[in-house]
Amino acid sequence: HRFAIRKPDRSDDHTLVDKNLRVRLDVDAGTHRIGVTFPQQGESLLEIKRQPFDVSYNRHRHPRSHVALYEVSIIGPIEIRSEGVPSNPITRTLFDDLPLEPPVGQERAVARQVLLRLARLAYRRPVIEKDMEISLSMYDQASSNGGFLSGLEAGIGSILVNPNFLLRVESSPDDSIGQPVSLSPFELASRLSFFLWSSIPDDELLKTAENGRINQPEVLAEQVDRMLRDPKSEALVNNFASQWLYLRNLSSLAPDLRLYPDFDDNLRHAFREETEHFFREVIRENHSVLSLIRSNHTYLNERLAIHYDVPGILGSEFRRIALDPAYPRGGLLRQGSVLSVTSYATRTSPTIRGNWILENIIGTPPPPPPPNVPALQEKKDSSPSTTRERLALHRSNPNCASCHDLMDPIGFALENYDALGRWRNWDNDLAVDPEGVLPDGTIARSVEDLEVSLLERPEVFVGTLVEKLMTYGLGRGIELEDGPQIRKIVQYASGQQYRFASIIHGIVKSRPFQTRLVK
Repeated sequence: HRFAIRKPDRSDDHTLVDKNLRVRLDVDAGTHRIGVTFPQQGESLLEIKRQPFDVSYNRHRHPRSHVALYEVSIIGPIEIRSEGVPSNPITRTLFDDLPLEPPVGQERAVARQVLLRLARLAYRRPVIEKDMEISLSMYDQASSNGGFLSGLEAGIGSILVNPNFLLRVESSPDDSIGQPVSLSPFELASRLSFFLWSSIPDDELLKTAENGRINQPEVLAEQVDRMLRDPKSEALVNNFASQWLYLRNLSSLAPDLRLYPDFDDNLRHAFREETEHFFREVIRENHSVLSLIRSNHTYLNERLAIHYDVPGILGSEFRRIALDPAYPRGGLLRQGSVLSVTSYATRTSPTIRGNWILENIIGTPPPPPPPNVPALQEKKDSSPSTTRERLALHRSNPNCASCHDLMDPIGFALENYDALGRWRNWDNDLAVDPEGVLPDGTIARSVEDLEVSLLERPEVFVGTLVEKLMTYGLGRGIELEDGPQIRKIVQYASGQQYRFASIIHGIVKSRPFQTRLVK
């Protein structure tokens, strides 16, 4: 589809010229890839020269006189055209054996069945007659003027704005204040589904709640295994890993382009995809979570391989690459995603990197900095100095030393990686000194030493991961009384070589997951 935009009458109208630009397409149900471009303006400045934000707003004053795409919105489906046969998974789920075009006089009965099926899935429990009153009322009002599909759209809309869909409703006895209360079968199904899928329970999980079998340990374990195998467990990658590893911060990553002119949006996405593929393999193959710390492989495409100086990788598709043990890639601490989101725009930050490791790997975050502490100033004279030398100024301040003495030495072990995760041996024409000290006094002279030290006490990292997963699954912070349960989960996982599924099973069958404290 091609369409043109009329030239505005006044120059100040350019910002509004495409305000109401829309195109409506007939497409088959299923997955599609949609591209939007200006077909007659192929001479625009290449995106690799600057970031997308710069491309749109010309922030760095590159000569450009062409329009640029800012946003494309896709809305649909607008109409269902399938000759009476459900054409997509949503329609098939809701209609199943019901007609898409009911006979005259049966429209309301069919609509009621469709809305009943949706409400059961949306509310994650059996539907009572009171639940249907508003939805059917909305259907009646809209169908009187717009027909069956308009009425159905209004009824579905009323379900999707209902608090029972938007919120996880958990009821409690009036006399249970301050006491732990076991979740009902439907509440447990919802908590499990949102934990592993970030979505509502499917029909099979709801049926195990309806018949009460979800409370049987072996049935619950079967459901956990099934849900981890399901593609919807990708939510653990997209949501949990993104929060835990700060991958969401990559969208706002803005290194100084004068120092890092090769950075572009393709590299930004490659950073994220490497880590997502890496974490996804641990889930799909049920690997030990310790492989997140140290690994002899990673995932690369051509763009990221060029950045890492890995030869022989061609194409935009990511593939699993075996690495020599001596190669400076592999685990999370060697990946561009983690290394870049823990750096400043102009340089590395051992402080931020050390704090990230303390908080997300070791599980002992330092206290917040005291108020009114000035930021580390960039050197104004021409004499070279390393980041280590500049950070020594902070540690000379007693108010700063207590925390910096914990964070900085850990971060120094990653100093061979620059602000975008590239390997380096020099910083400001001075040799990089990666020697650091861990909280237990262990000397780490490289990222390898840091990884080995972390793996010598696997229960520390696994305990931290359990805390992060429990926080994610419960939707609340870890409390003091959760400590014994966390240690029990770690002990159980140790007997399974700390495989990912063993940690999930341990969390799901734990008391904090199957109960809630009424406040």
